[in-house]
Amino acid sequence: MGILSDAGRLVERFGDEAYFAALCVRSGMVGPIELPHRVAKTLLAFERFGLLGGAISAGAIRHGDRTAVIDERGEVSYKELDQRSNALANAWREGGLEPGEGVAILVRNHRGFLDALFAAAKCGARVILLNTSFAGPQIREVAEREGTDLLVYDDEYAEMLGDSEPPRGRWRAWTEDDSDSPEDTIEGLLKKGDTSTPPKPGESPRITILTSGTTGTPKGAPRSEPRSLSLLGGLLSKVPFKAREVTELPVPMFHALGFMQALVGIGLGSTLVIRRRFDPEKTLDSLEEHGATALVVVPVMLQRIVDLGEDEIKKRDLSKLRIIFVSGSALGADLTKRATKAFGPVVYNLYGSTEVAYATIATPEDQEADPASVGKVVRGSVVKILDEDGKELPAGESGRIFVGNLSQFEGYTGGDNKESIEGLISSGDVGHFDDNGRLFIDGRDDEMIVSGGENVFPAEVEELLSAHESIEEAAALGVDDEKFGQRLKAFVVLHGGQELSEDEVKSYVKDNLANYKVPREVVFLDELPRNPTGKVLKKDLAEMDEDEESGGDSGSDGGEESGGDSESDSDEKSDGASGSEGEAKSTGKSKSDDRGKSKSGNSGKSKSGSGGKSKASSKQKSG
Repeated sequence: MGILSDAGRLVERFGDEAYFAALCVRSGMVGPIELPHRVAKTLLAFERFGLLGGAISAGAIRHGDRTAVIDERGEVSYKELDQRSNALANAWREGGLEPGEGVAILVRNHRGFLDALFAAAKCGARVILLNTSFAGPQIREVAEREGTDLLVYDDEYAEMLGDSEPPRGRWRAWTEDDSDSPEDTIEGLLKKGDTSTPPKPGESPRITILTSGTTGTPKGAPRSEPRSLSLLGGLLSKVPFKAREVTELPVPMFHALGFMQALVGIGLGSTLVIRRRFDPEKTLDSLEEHGATALVVVPVMLQRIVDLGEDEIKKRDLSKLRIIFVSGSALGADLTKRATKAFGPVVYNLYGSTEVAYATIATPEDQEADPASVGKVVRGSVVKILDEDGKELPAGESGRIFVGNLSQFEGYTGGDNKESIEGLISSGDVGHFDDNGRLFIDGRDDEMIVSGGENVFPAEVEELLSAHESIEEAAALGVDDEKFGQRLKAFVVLHGGQELSEDEVKSYVKDNLANYKVPREVVFLDELPRNPTGKVLKKDLAEMDEDEESGGDSGSDGGEESGGDSESDSDEKSDGASGSEGEAKSTGKSKSDDRGKSKSGNSGKSKSGSGGKSKASSKQKSG
């Protein structure tokens, strides 16, 4: 029986790989008729450097002078990008970098990120992608924990890095004025570097992407190079990416979504349009200017683009835009409908994580059927809903989500792992399938509270509040309650110029959901604290709640303000998702008028602090 089972799985795997290969041909990634010498050179590049390092060499062979990257300093062709990574890899190897050693990259979205990534891969290094929103102590702690032997960074992070000096040196990837190309810069190394093909390294490269750290310290999630076409084929089976097109990529490339889509773009021979900081209007302008066919964003980026209004969007000719690919956090039914109304049926929503890679993708057809769905399971992945005893639940019943595929991570670098049952890894979420095989996310497993004996997921309340016409965004978390054991506390950001009272928010929830789901308290903020990929930092909201409870006088008729300000430990900007030039930093305070209504203080241009907390909220001045 075991032999037959193994044979069945082998046949299924072979069928999947054949299907994925056919999709690669259909997308244009692989031509049906390739010149023999070009095929031989491409295979040699992959044999020498693996899939990661070989990707840019193969791109140079197949696409040559075609533009690979457009950033704020201009265009770089596939041939140039390959030669730059060769020169950098040769220079680093001459400097003593050995296969298997760690190369940490602390770089925003520009050509320097790709230079460092492909060069490190050609050296057979462990590539560690550092989050640019980290504060100095966190960057140094993570870099040391992950084993950094060589560091690449942008000038703006020099001060927070302090005097840390990895054994193989540190190199600046972006300087405000690199005309002289000093010796400690990437450009300086490239000027004197040898662009010939480096020798084959003794090890295959490995990638460590950090988890988002929204509920705790970010963890390193390493993975080896894929040995299957499933990661790419699963994507192409749901999303119509085509070869030699243009992809606008505002998502930070250190994040799993940005990293994967950068590699997909390079593999397809497409042009990547990248920018160091996200700005919604500049993104729209760029989509039109470059005739982009795909836009890759996290939900908060899409929200800020949609918030510009349909008139602003329709000023541009976006007729070539066929794909808006979204992932990184919950998209939500309301934003799905707004984006579809503004751009047409072009939104594709991926559900997955750093640890499990792809699970499901919602196509426009899925969203038309139910915009709250995250779609059907991607071919090559297995998704099951399990109860507390590990037994699979039928459609319609909510349970823990477990995912299995050939692209999942190998366990955290610290040695611990996600919960696993029969080879499937917990996603950390709770959800259910409908009768049509579409998955719905009910909430985070670790965020569920029990209120009056009933299970309550903050996500349901957040989704409802975000659909209110006066509310721009909302978050909720569980707090202790003497009567019910636990209740929800909601944090609400209003649209500019809108007014809403705490009682009105509570009444809105009560009119739409059960009584025990009504928040005990509503706090009005100018913005929610987010990381660069747009995920709400619930740990900062929880700390804000603790600060409010532990300190501060309550307001009085004399105009006193309630205490409980919670300021970020770092003033670093979280530009990856919310920052743009010329924006004012939000105080996170919300003023109320003499009727107890909260007035939005948003100008529409606010910056979140790095991983940081908005200053505490719910300050009300009485008249």
